[in-house]
Amino acid sequence: AETAALARFETPEIMEADLAPLALDLARWGVTDPAELRWPDPPPPAQYAQAQELLRELGALDRDGRITTQGKEIGRLPMHPRLAHMLVAGKAAGHGGLACDIAALLEERDILGERDDCDLRSRLAALHGDSGGKAHRGALERVRRAAKDLRRRLKVTGGGGDVGELLALAYPDRVAKRRGAEGRYLLRNGRGAILPEGDRLAAEDWLAVADLGGAQADARIYLAAPLPAARIETLFEGDMEQTDRVEWDDRQQKVIAALRRQLGAITLKETPLRKPPPEAMLEAMLAGIRRMGPDALPWTDATRAWRARIMFLRGLDYRGADWPDVSDTSLMEGLGDWLAPFLAGVASRDALQKADLKSALASLLTWELGQMLDDGAPTHWTVPTGSRLALDYGGEDGPVLRVRLQEMLGEAETPAVAGGRVPVLIHLLSPAGRPLQVTRDLAGFWRGSYAQVKAEMKGRYPKHLWPDDPLEAVPTRRSKKSMDRKK
Repeated sequence: AETAALARFETPEIMEADLAPLALDLARWGVTDPAELRWPDPPPPAQYAQAQELLRELGALDRDGRITTQGKEIGRLPMHPRLAHMLVAGKAAGHGGLACDIAALLEERDILGERDDCDLRSRLAALHGDSGGKAHRGALERVRRAAKDLRRRLKVTGGGGDVGELLALAYPDRVAKRRGAEGRYLLRNGRGAILPEGDRLAAEDWLAVADLGGAQADARIYLAAPLPAARIETLFEGDMEQTDRVEWDDRQQKVIAALRRQLGAITLKETPLRKPPPEAMLEAMLAGIRRMGPDALPWTDATRAWRARIMFLRGLDYRGADWPDVSDTSLMEGLGDWLAPFLAGVASRDALQKADLKSALASLLTWELGQMLDDGAPTHWTVPTGSRLALDYGGEDGPVLRVRLQEMLGEAETPAVAGGRVPVLIHLLSPAGRPLQVTRDLAGFWRGSYAQVKAEMKGRYPKHLWPDDPLEAVPTRRSKKSMDRKK
């Protein structure tokens, strides 16, 4: 059973490997598109595109995917392009010795093996004898030999320079800025990352991350170094983007219009836009309403009742008219058509509450449909006493009329709407307003269960009228005592 559950073949390495070295090799040979070659298993397009983008960030490829002078230098070094770029750039900046030490450390397994200490500087200290006793002896010796060989190959000496700056040269996509609580970061590539609780790097505002992992929303940082904030602009001057951003902010629940200076997903500086484009403001507001959902609209009892009447007649196909779909889904999809004209100056959830939703909804109906609406689904019904009572179309049982039993005395015909097609569901209430009977057959109630209701209620409400023959009685809004006073 275990054998049968296994995959027929092992996954080809090219499907899972880091493709940056391959992409650099192909560029050195003049190949910008791997489809030009024949492969047993071609490199996955998405992963290959990511590899090319990394090489562009490292300066190894130009925009067309062709190799640059920097890329040729990187390609001559027998290591991953990330580390090779750090060595080349570090040497040019006069920090080649430290770059060699870092590259040697990252090429070898962690010499300390302490996953709760994420600071690369601890490894450099061990490499040079400080706390070296904690390091794995065999790994430490291999790193020292590798660093020495790299120094000899690049013809560099010394070890000066900033660890974070050099690490950022190798991992420009993993520059990270702290957000919110200590230990939580946003990477330049848009991914979240976290440090283990209590790590000494957790208070740093900026990090350059060398090793991280995990498929969850926030990746776990395993190895990093502090990055001086003052050096960000200089290190990544060519990668900075300055754009006008007009977008909905979920946290503040309003449209933000700002000029942003960004490094990838990281915002470095943001200043308000004085005159944001009205069209962009409107689109951002509509996007915000869609994200908040239909409950964010300034509904009132009147507008909800209006919508229920429309949906009632639409469900009946009343008079075969083209009744609009006013369901939540349809309203959200069509916001730009019916609500947008009523959002002038509206740029927040608070301001939205002052919008004229009633007029916006009414724009969905033609004048003719408005007349049919009042005719087919009236808002109120006049009962025998003359009371004009609201009809409720919001329930699953169709239109409902809630009325005190005494106000319907003498009435044999059940009220009906939609041109008489749909009987109203009558909730007959006690003098205290509590339900006594629910019926769509008023005459049947008087002839049938009324007697039992009368027997139960007459003793409880002796001051009110409970006639023996309800169909011959005169409807009333008053108690017997107030009726006597009137006489």
